[in-house]
Amino acid sequence: MRLAALACFALSAALLAGCATPDRDARLQPGSSREADVIAIYGPPVKVWPEVDGGRTLEYSSQPMGRHAYMVRLAADGRLVGVLDGLSPAGRARIEPGMTPEQVSRLLGRERTRVFFRNSGEDVWDWTVEPDQTGYGLRFNVHFKEGVVLRTTHSMVFPSRLFPGLDD
Repeated sequence: MRLAALACFALSAALLAGCATPDRDARLQPGSSREADVIAIYGPPVKVWPEVDGGRTLEYSSQPMGRHAYMVRLAADGRLVGVLDGLSPAGRARIEPGMTPEQVSRLLGRERTRVFFRNSGEDVWDWTVEPDQTGYGLRFNVHFKEGVVLRTTHSMVFPSRLFPGLDD
């Protein structure tokens, strides 16, 4: 039984390692792939954002445990325009003071958590993101005050001795 479980684990790990992501999937081609192709491969999106030009953005957020939020942009005719990872360093850099919560969500996707700090009056949303060169887990935080972005910060997530493996 133990050998079968180990073999199952090894197979699962190998399959996951080979998984394509929407931003690098050769099956999806801007200009020719359609919304139905994206959904057939990746399933239904977490959210669909309407765009002013009649197009749509399909949100594929992996929060709370994942580290990506793929935003699949479609033209008005349903053809793929492109894919961005909202939680990439470049995606996070687009967050600026004064933005509304909806503007932030449209860029970064669904957040991991929201915490309100009564003393400072700040509502802080966070996202799990790829670790930096330290190798520790990393969270990107957006601080809102009075309904707009005040600032952004990063938090390191240190390993827990009490709950190993749950520190991401």
